[in-house]
Amino acid sequence: MQEGLQKIAETAEISIRWHLLGHLQTNKARKAAQAFAVVQSVDSIELLRKLDAGAEEAGRAPELLIQVDLAQEATKFGAHPNEVLRILEAAAGCRAARVVGLMTLPPAPDSPEDSRPWFRRLRDLRDEWVSSGTPASMLRELSMGMSGDFEVAVQEGATIVRVGSAIFGSR
Repeated sequence: MQEGLQKIAETAEISIRWHLLGHLQTNKARKAAQAFAVVQSVDSIELLRKLDAGAEEAGRAPELLIQVDLAQEATKFGAHPNEVLRILEAAAGCRAARVVGLMTLPPAPDSPEDSRPWFRRLRDLRDEWVSSGTPASMLRELSMGMSGDFEVAVQEGATIVRVGSAIFGSR
């Protein structure tokens, strides 16, 4: 969050649509809603509501993606798939922020193909939820895949890929 805010300030003269990735603490949600066009780390109803309140207060309308923790890894964040529908239901009451999709981070793959089942699972869950009545507009984006496995992610339906290290090199 701090690094993102610093980069936003340093590039204020350039028109950039900033995305926030990574775990977001609820106490930083208001700042995130005011600074970022897209927040890809919603993992609870509480965080969703704080982002919406911060967006409304700032007169902004950020797009939000629900981070889905498919692998249940202790080192990663995200909502359990069983919780996602509750977050989507709560999102219908947002006044400023808008949920537009899902995001996942699979376990670190040895090869790009190792990520395929995780990407397919997220796409299947999205399709199931749309078929069950969730508005398609709330699930139009699938953010999955990074520099090492983005081709597989695109094959499985990704609409957003995260390829920072392929562009900027490793940190």
